[in-house]
Amino acid sequence: MTAHPIKHRPISYRIRATFDFADLGKLREAAWGGQNDGSWWKPVLERSLTWVTAHDGAALVGFVNVAWDGGTHAFLLDTTVHPDWQRRGIGRQLVRRAAEAAQTGDVEWLHVDFEPHLTEFYAACGFQTTSAGLLRLK
Repeated sequence: MTAHPIKHRPISYRIRATFDFADLGKLREAAWGGQNDGSWWKPVLERSLTWVTAHDGAALVGFVNVAWDGGTHAFLLDTTVHPDWQRRGIGRQLVRRAAEAAQTGDVEWLHVDFEPHLTEFYAACGFQTTSAGLLRLK
């Protein structure tokens, strides 16, 4: 008997969509561990330039936030894909769509900080490595 590959529904992507913050908390818990009820996201997104969500049907399976300085610099934050949906190109699509959305207006630069194990991912998304400084405050 030959096994049939699992068919996946197309993922839908939404820019600045309204969603349940508790669902984002669950997504982040699954991807990053710890506890996250999502309650602190409302004030964060109120100050964000944009964000992109990925959905498999009604399920929130991916998220990325774009913060900004109010001028020409935007910052990619919290790129997250649920572990059960990883390795399907969803993360790259989130980043691509976030970059496209950030290009509207006066944004010229999209920055991202990441840990070394994500270097290949962000390089595949078109980011170039640069020298930068980081000061831990807490």
